[in-house]
This record gives sequence, C-alpha cells and structure tokens, in this order.
Amino acid sequence: MQAISVPRNGGPEVLELVELACPTPGPGEILLRQRYAGINYVDVGFRLGRNAKPMPYVLGREGAGIVEAVGPGVTAFKPGDRAAYSETPWLGGYAQYNRVPETEAVPVPDDIDDATACAAMLQGMTAHYLAAMNAPYGSTSTALVHAAAGGVGLLLVQLAKARGLTVIATAGGAEKCALATAAGADHTIDYQANDFAPAVKELTHGLGCDLVFDAVGEATWERSMASVRRRGLLVLYGASSGRVPPFDSQKLATSGSLFLTRPTLTDYKRDRAEILMRARELFAAISAKKLSMRIGATFPLAQAAQAHRALEARETTGKVLLEVPQ
Repeated sequence: MQAISVPRNGGPEVLELVELACPTPGPGEILLRQRYAGINYVDVGFRLGRNAKPMPYVLGREGAGIVEAVGPGVTAFKPGDRAAYSETPWLGGYAQYNRVPETEAVPVPDDIDDATACAAMLQGMTAHYLAAMNAPYGSTSTALVHAAAGGVGLLLVQLAKARGLTVIATAGGAEKCALATAAGADHTIDYQANDFAPAVKELTHGLGCDLVFDAVGEATWERSMASVRRRGLLVLYGASSGRVPPFDSQKLATSGSLFLTRPTLTDYKRDRAEILMRARELFAAISAKKLSMRIGATFPLAQAAQAHRALEARETTGKVLLEVPQ
C-alpha cells in the first residue's frame, strides 16, 4: 500500500511517499480501506518532534472509508461497511489502509459522504465537546473563538450559536472573517488589522467574555486571558503558534479569579458510548442541515507535504483532507 512516512523530524519536506505491506487487523480491530485521511495541526506537532515517537512511522490520526476485513472478536462491523475514526493508538492515517480499534470506529450513515465523515471526526468531535463547556455559564453567555475560519473554529461557531451564545470570532483577513460571519458569528475581529483584546473589551462594554476558546497558544494566550471576564473560563485547546509557556497560577487570581483548562479530545471520548454519541449528534446535525462542514482543500495523498505547507502558512480554511488512491 501507499503511505506517508516520517523518517525524521523536520519541515514538510521530510514527508515521504512509501510502499508498505498492508496491515492485518488484530483482535478487536478492523482494517479500513481509506478514501480520505484528515490533516490536523497535531500532525504538524508530530512531524516537528513535539510528540516523541519512534521513527519511521506513518503520520495521521483520522480517516474514513470501507471496512476491508475484521479481526477476531469484532461484532460492530463487517466487510463492506462504511466507517470513520478520529484516532488510533499508532496513528497510520496517511495511508491506503489502516487498522483501527473497533472501539474507535463509528458507522457512517448512508446520507453522509466519506469526505464529510472524515472531516467530522477529530475536528468535529472537538468542536462538539468544546461547545458544551458553556453549561455553567448559561445560554446567554458570550464566547470568543480564535481561528474561527479553521476546521474546528467554523464548527465551534455554529455549535456555540446553536446553544444560544453570542460569538465573537477572530480570523486573519477579510475573507476569513466573512466565513466566520456566514457561520453565525455575531462579531468578527480581523487580527491582522486589529489587536483583538481591546476590541473584545469594547464589544463587551469592558467586561470580557464568559468563555475564550484559544487554539493558537503561545502568540495569543496572554491577550486571551485579558479577554475573559471575572470568574470566566479560558480554554486552551491547541497550540498552532507554539505551546503556552509555564506561568504563575496567581495570574488567574489577579485577572479575575479565572478558570483555566487544557482539554484534549481523548478525555472527552473515554468510552465507545461517548464516541458514538458525539458522532451521531454531528451526523444528525449535518443531515438536518443544521451544521455545515466546510472542506477547504483536498490534496492527493502523494501531496501531503504541500498540504502541510498550506496549513502552516494559514492558506486554508475549514477542513483539509488527503484523498487516498483506490
């Protein structure tokens, strides 16, 4: 099979198209013949070496396609079924085939195409659990969503609006701000032209937001903290600009007795029931046209390096996919 290997850490140029033996599903695993693989910023982190992993390895956390075979003990799938997944313990998504634990795989409804199913996995389920974090603050809360034209951002804006929140979105440039507005954002801030922190204070009459969702990290976290109202919540769920450095927790007190969390999807899909719940609710919202999935770019598997360059240069919007040759 064809796959994209990481033989060493570095820039996009280290990604290699290689020929590997097709994997065999073990007990409790399915073998998925993939049609699409998802690209995420966490993949960039693996490639750069932020997440230590023995090399070489096949990159990629998510995919969608057709079940080719099942291992011993599998009962939820049979060959020919359509399935998608948000991660595996061993990565392996940038490939024609990947073995996936049955517990991680979700069935894909007939009215959801493979590209959309793949796009709804990691980023969709991330946006799904993030949107639910407004529960302690109520449906009249105000939320700030960074990178609102990205894969998670566009979905989070829509899901937050569905919960009744007022959404302030940041994005880079007029075109991306327009996408956030189309997704339902009440206010947009072009961070290339304006400092978002004072703009947020102006929009909230000096109070700040109840929730701030920050996937950018190092470049924004201090101003994000300054944008949270007293006893509000700062959610640091990504680090596209680099990791947030260590800081004195007393800063949370002096900034207004703030709450801070650094969640990951893994802890919000701890069992199969939770995975299926998130997938079903996302698929149902897509089918009912209550949630729009934007696939901003699709690259052939062999052009994974180009896809990474586009993602890192912030040239993409929505979800970025790799189309896998059949």
